[in-house]
Amino acid sequence: MTDAAADRNSPEVPLADRRADDVPAHWLLARLGKKVLRPGGRQLTTRLVGMLPLRGADVVELAPGLGLTARLLLDAQPASYTGVEDDADAAAIAAQSIGDRGTVTVGDAKKTGLADASCDVVLNEAMLTMNTNAHKGQILDEVARILRPGGCYAVHELALVPDDILTGTAEDVRLSLVRSQKVNTRPLTTPEWRSLFAEHGFVVEKVEHAPMRLLHFRRLLADEGVRGTLRIAGNYLRDADVRHRVNTMRASFRRNEKHIAAIAIVARRAAASTAASTPATPTPEESS
Repeated sequence: MTDAAADRNSPEVPLADRRADDVPAHWLLARLGKKVLRPGGRQLTTRLVGMLPLRGADVVELAPGLGLTARLLLDAQPASYTGVEDDADAAAIAAQSIGDRGTVTVGDAKKTGLADASCDVVLNEAMLTMNTNAHKGQILDEVARILRPGGCYAVHELALVPDDILTGTAEDVRLSLVRSQKVNTRPLTTPEWRSLFAEHGFVVEKVEHAPMRLLHFRRLLADEGVRGTLRIAGNYLRDADVRHRVNTMRASFRRNEKHIAAIAIVARRAAASTAASTPATPTPEESS
């Protein structure tokens, strides 16, 4: 299905009837017509998908959103694809995006309803960051439960930088993002992300970073193309309330630009005997 056809026939984006000031940032941008809603953009998502053993695998995507990454996953010819989305409207959009190539269910990432050891790869993007640290742990435990031994867990999230960022600065950044995005944004430093994975039974194999430039013009062009960027610009100019909110988000991103980055992590489900001893220090494979 072409993007134009999808635009004509897709269900309404979640929270379409809510005031611009109250909508979580990702759904406000989707309302404008933005399709790539990930911190590191289309490029980091494509790199992440390319790291995964997808051919012939049973794949689960948590919070597939508009279904863009689902299509990339399906192009790699997995044995099966299942999306788990907690918003019924978003689930309908993702389901329409992938058609009969996979299934999308409405469910909670902390309790998917999927069977134990039923998949080989789990992926989610821009979702763990928007959960409390306790809920992050519950999601990782659920992923460990549904993955087969040796299964792969991949995420594309937001990271705080540098690794030794001062606690007060980190909290200021978090509060600024919460106010502008209307989401409980809780990014972690790279060592904190690694430690979280290790604590819940995963061995981190690869880490990559990218600048967080979601609303930069060049990133918009790279992610959305000329036609998509023009559509977003037109919607932005037509609605003063949306324009004010987007300007607030952009100002927050720019103010905190030196302290936030996109991060992609690929990890393996570890055996119980090795999980506790997994170090949370960078490996030679990590790149930035």
